[in-house]
Amino acid sequence: MPRYYFNVHHEQLGTDKVGEELPDRHAAWKEATVMAGDILRDLDGRFKPGQEWKLEVVDERGSLIYVILIHAEQSDDKAAK
Repeated sequence: MPRYYFNVHHEQLGTDKVGEELPDRHAAWKEATVMAGDILRDLDGRFKPGQEWKLEVVDERGSLIYVILIHAEQSDDKAAK
């Protein structure tokens, strides 16, 4: 079974050195979306406007398979307050 690695970038790089054996790329995508939701929930309000959060899925050859990227922005529109 192939191994996939899930690297998280938020303020610093969190490199996955262990990875996870999964049946295929589709299972890796599902795991990435579940993991992204769990990690973002655990940030518990510490994710601020102007920050970026990224999860990269890499296969065992080191090839980038998927990227989930979240960029937070604050509107300059005073009506949005």
